[in-house]
Formats: sequence, C-alpha cells, structure tokens
Amino acid sequence: MSEKVPSTSEFDSVDPAPPSKEESIEKLQHTLCDESERMFIRMRALFSLRNIGGERAIDGLAAGFLCSSALLKHEIAYVLGQMQDPYAVDPLIARLSDLQEDVMVRHEAAEALGAIGDLRSMTTLEEFIKDDSIVVSESCEVAIDLLNWVNSKTLEYS
Repeated sequence: MSEKVPSTSEFDSVDPAPPSKEESIEKLQHTLCDESERMFIRMRALFSLRNIGGERAIDGLAAGFLCSSALLKHEIAYVLGQMQDPYAVDPLIARLSDLQEDVMVRHEAAEALGAIGDLRSMTTLEEFIKDDSIVVSESCEVAIDLLNWVNSKTLEYS
C-alpha cells in the first residue's frame, strides 16, 4: 500500500510535493541546491525546510536563490512568505531588487514581503511599484496594501 500524501500542509496549502522525512537542515539545503537532483526531490527538501522553520532553515532556503531554476526560486519566495518570519525580509528584498532575476521570482518575492508584513520592506516595494514589468509592479501594489492593512488596526478595505 502506498503512503497517502496529505492534502494540505500545516500552512493550510496544498503543496506540490510532500516534505521529506529528513530533519538535517544541512542535508536538506544540500538537496535543495543540488542542480543534478530531480525537481520533485528538491521541492520535498524545500517544504521540509519550511516546516522546520527558524533562521537556520530560512538561510537554507535562501541558499536556493543561487540556483538556476526560476520555478524553484519562485517556490522558495512563496514559502518564505508563508513562514511570515521577518528574518526572510533581506533575502526577499534582494530577489525583488535584482533586475536580472526572472519576473516570476521577483513577483513572488514582492508578495512574500507583503505577507510577512515587516515595514522594512516598504521602501523597496514603493521603489518597484513603477517597475517595467507590470507583474512586478502590480505585485508591489498588492504587497503595499497588505503591509498597510497588517500594520493598521483601523484600515478597512471595501
């Protein structure tokens, strides 16, 4: 009998791969960054790091931003947003600010910054609201609105 894949994670999302059983952050980071490994296995490492959480796991995830796969980097930005840990702000700002980065990664980095809700990202988001890419620009707009909403007890959107 095969192992049933859970339909949702503790982050209330349906993940494209179940986390691996590995618990070593170093081994998971190595798997995540191994360009010769199948993407499914790398995704399993990514979701394991997300589930472990904390600064060391975030550093392991951020190391994946050096990989060549835009899909993987997009997913890394997404899970950093799910984690909502302010420690992830700096690597996400770096991805958004890198004009050579794939637009899909930059867009997800902007949205993750909004999800984290740390006002340190406001200046960068405001800078890129005028980005040449409409996807990045609109993502920054959404992230700014989310930041304002998260940081205001009275702001109501109708």
